[in-house]
Order: sequence, then C-alpha cells, then structure tokens
Amino acid sequence: MSTSGRRAHGEIVLGVALVMIALQLAWKFDLVRRTYFRQDDFVFITRGLENSLSWDYLMRVDYGHLVPGPFAIQWAMGRLGVYNDVLAHGVVIGLQALACLALLRLLRLLFGARPAILVPLGLYLVTPLTISSLSWWAVAIETLPFQLALPMALSSHVLYTRTGRRRHAIAAAAWTLFAMVFFVKAPFILVLAVVLTLGWLRPRRTAWPLYLAVVAGYAAVFFRQLFTSVQLTNDLIKPSLPSLDVTARFAWTLLSGALVPGALGGPYQWRPIGDDYATAAPPPALVWAGLGVALIVVAVSIVYRRRAWLAWTMLLGYFALADVVPVLIGRIQQLGPEVGGYELRYVSSTATVLAIVAGLAFIPVQGEEQPWRRPLPALRRVWFGLAAAVLVGSIWSVVAYGRLPLGLHVKSYVETARLALARAPQDAVILDANVPPKVAYPIFFYEYARTSKLLGPIAPHPVTWATQLSGPVRNPLAFDEQGRLRPVDIEGLTIPRPGCLPVKGTDTRIPLPLPLPEGQWTVQVGYLNPTPTTLSVRLGGAGTQVAAGKDFGWTFATLKAAGNELVLRTVDGRTTCVGEIKIGVPLPGKAATPSPLQPVQP
Repeated sequence: MSTSGRRAHGEIVLGVALVMIALQLAWKFDLVRRTYFRQDDFVFITRGLENSLSWDYLMRVDYGHLVPGPFAIQWAMGRLGVYNDVLAHGVVIGLQALACLALLRLLRLLFGARPAILVPLGLYLVTPLTISSLSWWAVAIETLPFQLALPMALSSHVLYTRTGRRRHAIAAAAWTLFAMVFFVKAPFILVLAVVLTLGWLRPRRTAWPLYLAVVAGYAAVFFRQLFTSVQLTNDLIKPSLPSLDVTARFAWTLLSGALVPGALGGPYQWRPIGDDYATAAPPPALVWAGLGVALIVVAVSIVYRRRAWLAWTMLLGYFALADVVPVLIGRIQQLGPEVGGYELRYVSSTATVLAIVAGLAFIPVQGEEQPWRRPLPALRRVWFGLAAAVLVGSIWSVVAYGRLPLGLHVKSYVETARLALARAPQDAVILDANVPPKVAYPIFFYEYARTSKLLGPIAPHPVTWATQLSGPVRNPLAFDEQGRLRPVDIEGLTIPRPGCLPVKGTDTRIPLPLPLPEGQWTVQVGYLNPTPTTLSVRLGGAGTQVAAGKDFGWTFATLKAAGNELVLRTVDGRTTCVGEIKIGVPLPGKAATPSPLQPVQP
C-alpha cells in the first residue's frame, strides 16, 4: 500500500474511532446526568469548605487514599455552588472523553492505525467495569484522571524508547506524577512501562533511574502521610493485612465476580446499595461460563501469539498489586470479602489496562519481529460472535444499572432542604440531627452525617443549629426524611394539665405515666409566668437548670437519666404556673405542617 493509501486508511480508522468515542460519551452521559452526590461526596465537599488549600488538608490520607487532586477539586466544588451537580456531570464526561482519546493515542502508537485497534478501544468504551465509578462523584474524580494519565504516560514512554529524546521520558514521569496526585494506584504506571519495554519495545535508552526516583519519592510521602493522618474517628491508621483465608476469598471473588464478568460484558445483574449505587451480582452459572471463556481466549492467544503470556501476566500482576492489595490494607475489614469482592469500582481503572493487554495479546506491535508462533486461524465468526456477545452483555448490564433511581431521591432531599432553609425565619432554631442513611450513613461519617454539616452550607441566611433543646426555644424546627422543615414535637410521655400547677422554691414531684429507661430525654415544660424565672428540672439522679421567660411559653431541658417521676422547682423561689409537660425524644412533628408542603422533584 502506498504512503497516501496508508494515510487515507489511517484516517478512516481514526474517524471510526472518534465516532465510537462520541457515541459512547452520549450513551454514558445519559446515565451520568441522572446521578447526584452521595455519601462520601458530602463529607469531602464539606471538609473543603471548612479548610484552606493547606498541606494538611490536601495531603491527608483518607483510609489508605492519598488524593490531593480530588481534595482540591472538592474544595473548589464547595465554592462553586456547593452541590453543583451540573458542573460535576460536565467534569466527569470531560474527563471520560480525555481518557478515551488518550487510550486511542496509545493504541495507535503501539499498533499503528489499523482496524484491529478498534477492538481493544471498543472493549474499553463498552465495558461495564467503569459504570458504577461514573455514577459516584468522589470515585470518578480519582479514577478518571488516572485513566487519562496511564495511556498518556505510556505513550510518552513508547516515544522515548523509539526516539531516545529525554523530553518524552520526562513527560512520562510528569504524567505519572499527575496520576499520583489523584490515585493511589499511579506508581504502577511505571511498572507497566517496564514490562511493556521488556516484552515488546527495543529502547535506545532507558529512563529507569528517573522512574525509580519518582516512585521512591511518592512512596516516602505516601507512607509518611499514611501513618500521621487523622481519620474521621480521630485516630491514626494502623495498617494490617487480613488472614490468608480472607485474602484468598477476596482476591478470588474480585477476579471471578467482578473483573472477568465485567471484561466480558457482565455482571448482567446488580445488587443495589441504597437507591443510588449497586455492586455486581452476576448469576453463578454465568460466572463459571465467563471464567471458561476467559481461559479459552487466554489459551488461544498464548498458542498463537508470542509473549501473549507476558501480557496476561501483566494484567494479573496489576490486578493483584494495584486492585487487591490496597483494599486488603485499607477497607477489607469493614466490607468483608463477599461484599468487597463484587465492588466494580475497585477494578474500574483496570479497564484501561485490560484494553492495552488485549491489544498486546492479539495485535503485533509496530516493528515487532516474528509476532506469531504460527498463523492465526481464520475464525472470524467466532471472534465476531464473542464481540457481539460482549457488546450485548455490556448494553444489558449498563441499562440494568440505569434502572436504579440513582441520584433522584438524594437530590430531592437536598433541594427540598435548600428550599426549606430559604423559607425558614431568620431567627430559626433547627434541631441538628442525622440526615437519612440514603444521604450519608452516620455509622461511617459521624458528625459529617448531621444536618448542620451537610445542609448548613446551602442555607441562604444564618440559622441556629441546636444539638439539643435547652431553655425557652420558640418554635424549634427539624428536618423530616424528605428534607422538609417541621415544628419539633416531643414524642414520648405527655402529662396533660387542665389547670395551673404552681411550682415554687420547693420540690414539686410529678409522677410519670410510665417509668423511663436509661436514655437521653428531652423535657418540654409549658408555663405562664408573671416574671422570668429559672426552673430546676430533675429526672432520676440527673438534673439541670433552664430559663423560663415571662408570660406564656415553654422551656426545654435535656437529661441523660432514668426514672418514674419528674421534680420541678424554681431556683429563685418565685412561683410559676406549669401547664402541659412532655418527656421524650425531639422529632419533626408528624401532624405539623411542613415547609415546603411537597418535596422538590428534580
């Protein structure tokens, strides 16, 4: 083929690849636009609002993750609309587009502009391995910059081995440093570069000292921060490896239940985690079928393609070191091997490595001598059938994931709360309680799962947040499960008082309808006073003093106690008239009128 013919042929391949990328972006954007912030996202954005761009803020290791880049993005996000999901969607799709173009560049450099490169590119574009990560903002801004940097770094490394120009080696190191800012797996980029060089490239010069210096510098910073970063639990990380049994079960589950099915178009079915996320739930029969197909594909490539065994070893080594080990050190104790093993986000970045390895296992590298052990048989129907099965399975899996409500319910809660805060009085007192678990799990995020932390940043004017009610609080409010503000009601025991009960400077004992067990109880006392006074409120062995204002009103006291009678007296000896008394837990009143009347529907 003439030079002009090869150029035209390459332009056709490039055009087809760009169309494939554009179609994939439109397909995935339809899913991404329906997502919203979830769980960790609220914590990270709130922490960004609380901190400056300091070393301590950016370089804090969060349960094994050193991610100054995402922390900087979360810091900016908090100042660009707080929960600005439109901006987040644009960032995610933009990064996805760049990652696709970077992979296309690497495939063209390695294998040339031949039609065969459309297969590994298409595998990356359609694989469901990346879908759950795209639906989670905090995960997307960690993994997508890595998926961009990995092929860009390898492309620069390939150019360095072919030209010997040192600027390409520096570019490879720079792209790796960029990835290190975003993702803990970034050092393995240079390990992949070493394996790629040993197997398929013939370098004029080597840049191993530069690469080693980059990895060593990162390791020094990472491990220093790992052992000195304070977690949400206010303690330091104490890394430890689980038992051999847990390690083996997690690695096998992640391989057989996540990576292999995802590589072949699975998992086909999902296990929802709340409304807005899901882990893989592949049918057992399809798991074993997928393992069988994977073994056949690997065996065929090894039989016919030289060094295909090295390509698959590279993938398996990356999986073990980059996907399995960090989870074993950081999170397997909380998740367990059976739950964590089906988390596709742990192998989402491996989709890029999978595409590269698939190319190396079946496509000769440019300039490679004797790439085949024997001529590859013409099994086009088999290959087309396998490609069609992967494509159909991928579409099925992604569509099934898209049937989840995704961010609909969480966005409704936040936007309803935004409207409720806008309508709240300037002097409103709002009970600071945990948000619903669908928004943020208190068991994981502690004070960052409270309404003051999560909803306070979107209040258009200052409000007062009260962790407990104390004193004459007028018309306290609380958020309900849908994000609406309702007047607080004390749910528990009610002691009605048809008339006035005089309370003076001596103890007035009021028997309770039922004894209260040990717990934190809020006492609401209605009163009618000619002058302000101070009430002593005692339940069991615990007591406190609260103010009671002039005229009609009520005052609150919060006690951690147990007992069967309430004891009241005025501290200054004056007489006050006590009316209805409630003892229980402060909750949004079910019968009270909410604001707004209906939740906001996104």
